[in-house]
Amino acid sequence: MARLKLIILDRDGVINHDSDDFIKSADEWQPIEGSLQAMARLNAAGWRIAVATNQSGIKRGYYDRACLSQMHLKMQAQLAALGGRVDWLNFSPYLAGCGSVCRKPLDGMLRAIELRYGQALKGLPMVGDALTDIQAAKQAGLVPYLVRSGKGERTLAAHAGELKGVAVHANLAAFVEEWLN
Repeated sequence: MARLKLIILDRDGVINHDSDDFIKSADEWQPIEGSLQAMARLNAAGWRIAVATNQSGIKRGYYDRACLSQMHLKMQAQLAALGGRVDWLNFSPYLAGCGSVCRKPLDGMLRAIELRYGQALKGLPMVGDALTDIQAAKQAGLVPYLVRSGKGERTLAAHAGELKGVAVHANLAAFVEEWLN
């Protein structure tokens, strides 16, 4: 079986602008400049894209699953207009400390992606902006990459020691530029 060309992305802070007040609607969901174009470039180069995103705003009552679906439909429509797509999307609606293996920093969402594609993710890239993304990637055997967009700068400042050896890029567009060249 051929090795799967798959990249895993976090959503908030990597693909779209993040907010400490949560992204609560499709109107609030706004892509980071260049992120959707970068994703379309990945697709054009033969890469599939999976998204693994914590969405505790659901359990907090800030928005519901239907609203989250509207955000993702908006993302897919904007990607499609550029010739791109997200091939698989996982989200965890749970709060930190609830014990769910689906919530990053645990790797349940990543294991679900493995089941979906029938292949281990070991050695594949994962791009995130938070320490929990990096921890989940390492736990699942992926190669983590940190972006400075979203919470990335804060993550780097607060956890530099834990991020030793993790490549850092300005944003998803900068990561993809280096990855594909």
